[in-house]
Amino acid sequence: MPRPVALVTGPTSGIGAGFARRYARDGYDLVLVARDVDRLTQLASELEAEGGNIEILPADLADPAGRTKVADRLARGVRVLINNAGFGTSGEFWTADPNLLQRQLDVNVTAVMQLTRAALPSMLDAGAGTVINIASVAGLVPGRGSTYSASKAWVVSFTEGLAGGLQGTGVGVHAVCPGFVHTEFHERAGIDQPKVPSFLWLDVDDVVSESLAEIARGTLIIIPSIQYKAIVAAGRLIPRNLMRAAGRRLGGGRGRT
Repeated sequence: MPRPVALVTGPTSGIGAGFARRYARDGYDLVLVARDVDRLTQLASELEAEGGNIEILPADLADPAGRTKVADRLARGVRVLINNAGFGTSGEFWTADPNLLQRQLDVNVTAVMQLTRAALPSMLDAGAGTVINIASVAGLVPGRGSTYSASKAWVVSFTEGLAGGLQGTGVGVHAVCPGFVHTEFHERAGIDQPKVPSFLWLDVDDVVSESLAEIARGTLIIIPSIQYKAIVAAGRLIPRNLMRAAGRRLGGGRGRT
């Protein structure tokens, strides 16, 4: 029997790498999508030890040609799509490079939409498949920057809307909404986080394990860890102006887009 295939965007570090390693251990062949060929090759060499086929697909998801390249691969069929690639930026919205803001929108939003659209037809024909969209707690509670939070709120809303249409097809879609995770994300974005209490930081493997357990139970919006579940629950009860103030105190509301 052929092994199922999982395609992961942004797998060279952090949550994407965690999902790639987990699916390799679970017996999947993998398609790894990122810009950095050297890091893709290094990860592929590591994962090949699990016995599966590892395909590397260098592509820039901020570029239409890159998205089309990945969409064409998805149209050939995969069992799992993990839309993990995404990034934040530092500085204020009104001083940020407009081209950088557009790249952020294209990676965080446009790529999720285009790649999901490319993956679904073959999943629906097979009557089986899973789309995992990596969103963020920032998309669920107010007070955390502007464009990044807005992009992740779009991912959550998109996932919820799509889930209704997929009901009963055998294809599932899920949004994973982690909080602060020990990854390269903040360093790459140039965002310092000195005020964040240690108990709010999560480990990648814990996020991946809890997310996959929730996916197996059919959970649509997944919030890894009890502390972030409590924060989101509080956000539904507390006035939004108070949640914005709390967000600014914990993580800073300035110096990021």
